[in-house]
Amino acid sequence: MIKNILIFVIAIALFSCKTDNPKDYVTFSGKVTNHLGNDGFVKSRNYSKDIKINKDGTFSDTLHLSDKGALFTFSDGNEFKGLYLKNGDDLKLTLDTKEFDETVKYEGIGADNNNYLAQKDLLSEKLIAGSLFDLDKDAFAKKTTEITAKFTSFLENAKNLDTDLLATEKEEVATMAKGLTEQYDYMVAEKVKYAAFIGKPSPVFENYENINGKKTSLKDLKGKYVYVDVWATWCGPCKAEIPSLKELEKQYHGKNIEFVSISVDNGRGYPDNSVEASKEGWKKMIAEKEMKGVQLFSDKAWESDFVKGYGIRGIPRFILIDDKGNVIDANAPRPSSDKIKTILKNLNL
Repeated sequence: MIKNILIFVIAIALFSCKTDNPKDYVTFSGKVTNHLGNDGFVKSRNYSKDIKINKDGTFSDTLHLSDKGALFTFSDGNEFKGLYLKNGDDLKLTLDTKEFDETVKYEGIGADNNNYLAQKDLLSEKLIAGSLFDLDKDAFAKKTTEITAKFTSFLENAKNLDTDLLATEKEEVATMAKGLTEQYDYMVAEKVKYAAFIGKPSPVFENYENINGKKTSLKDLKGKYVYVDVWATWCGPCKAEIPSLKELEKQYHGKNIEFVSISVDNGRGYPDNSVEASKEGWKKMIAEKEMKGVQLFSDKAWESDFVKGYGIRGIPRFILIDDKGNVIDANAPRPSSDKIKTILKNLNL
């Protein structure tokens, strides 16, 4: 009798081993609080799939990926977050769109990789602000060394990272100082070009659609100083400046200055690269983040006369124009920089 039971137990174990094969897909589900109504997607260079997000913010889908883990982008329609996925993952995501980066949290198989990436995004936002590039060369070099050390420590303390992700992150940290220095040197070199704009009439924007559905031109603002923010909803550094920009606008509200944000959204980051979808995303982000000032949608995105006139190839870009329509600074300090506060204070607005 005991022998028969033993044979039965072994048979069950063998059967279980044969049927418990590794999943050749990813299970991805979750809940988006304060969902704004758009479907989302998961995307990489070689893969893209739309994700149906229900009205209550819940979603669930399966993704058939290659065997090797890789980095992807997840979007809920107008916010974006990096993901690391590989077949076999059973990942559950929760977030609140009102505090997107701060509330992202993962559970399940693959959670360690993605919680690491979410926390890394917050660290990047904190340490690599626009004001970093306002420092003189020696102070910048010192600060860069400190930043690299903090990212190195952060990675060393990470637990249970996938081998491929760990290798990618180690390489990124190893080259971080070089990348930041190259960006700094580029911005210093660009200052010579920007200096040529000073005191000259600004390139203009005409009849850009504003958030109220009407039209606004630069000439409508003549007689006031204008601080322009060129940005897009998919741009992480742009969104990182929004809280500081709102504070600046609040401080100078009612003064002789207008804060103008011009979106160059052109469909990037949206399903089928739809410009109309990106325009809806622009409207929803302005509402969600309670953005103030003059909110405009560029007529031709990167090809608009205003953007090309200033030679803008990267964003965010900030521009300060005087009350006569002449350029004060074609590459003005960011809202997060103490320099812009000093400049505005000296204008006696």
